[in-house]
Amino acid sequence: MELDLGAVRAFVAVAEDRYFGEAAIRLAVSQQAVSKRVAKLEADLGVQLLSRTRGGAEPTEDGEAFLKHARALIGLADQAVEQLRGRRRPLRVDVLGTRLATMEVIRAFHADHDVELELVTPGLGAERRPMLPDSVDAAFARVSTVSDPAISRTPAYLEPANLLVGRRHPLARRRRVAMAELAGLTAWMPYSARASEWAEFWQELCPAFGVLVDTDGPNFGLEHHIEVLSTATDRVGFVGAKMHVPWHPDVVQIPLVDPTPVYPFSLLWRHENRHPTLSLLVEHVQSGYRPFDAERQWLPEADRAAMSI
Repeated sequence: MELDLGAVRAFVAVAEDRYFGEAAIRLAVSQQAVSKRVAKLEADLGVQLLSRTRGGAEPTEDGEAFLKHARALIGLADQAVEQLRGRRRPLRVDVLGTRLATMEVIRAFHADHDVELELVTPGLGAERRPMLPDSVDAAFARVSTVSDPAISRTPAYLEPANLLVGRRHPLARRRRVAMAELAGLTAWMPYSARASEWAEFWQELCPAFGVLVDTDGPNFGLEHHIEVLSTATDRVGFVGAKMHVPWHPDVVQIPLVDPTPVYPFSLLWRHENRHPTLSLLVEHVQSGYRPFDAERQWLPEADRAAMSI
């Protein structure tokens, strides 16, 4: 004998709701259809599963014994369907922000594989979030260790930092600037007043090289930040070398050297995730990664071991 899953589902609905009419509403079918399905299931099993009264319906002794198994059958069926649906949907990736280097990684991946992607972009100034949001298949983040054994991590990209200054600033004509030359200068970072991943990185870097930090003023966005720096002669800014920065005629970017600060992006995903595109993304990220070079680059101490592999 083979069980009719629709009939099993109808029995569970009646057993939980106590009324055939309520079960019909839950299953979006007629009350007559629910009655027929339950009757068929009882006939197939050769037992009475429900006791029908004017006050509703209640499981019999046999019905109670069968109910827990019926729920398990439906649960397994629903999980199987959901897994197939999940494999057919676009891969959801948290890239932090559309202007960041992570978008370049994803663009290159898409160009190589032409797969369906859905990108999540909470923004550069977003508060630090859970390490791997439940709503995504993979996420880029600054993470040196992962405490959850269900989550995997691999180094993804080390983004060099550039100095951002107005054309009237004394350093504006330089082709590159050594980090030691920034000692005593003031970096304007209104976004550093919040606990974002990006802000925390610069809060560690600036004291290491004697750079003062000014967090005064609201964070009105990157365009406003650049506009203010375009006329400043006493303040500098920092930006990722691969970051998409709005063009301004009076603002220049200058590479930082000796050493070059690099921002550490890692890729995170869950072990049990079986989305067919996920393994392609992980392989793409791993094949393109260039490990941390301690002689030419700078990272916070906590990130160095994780990004050297």
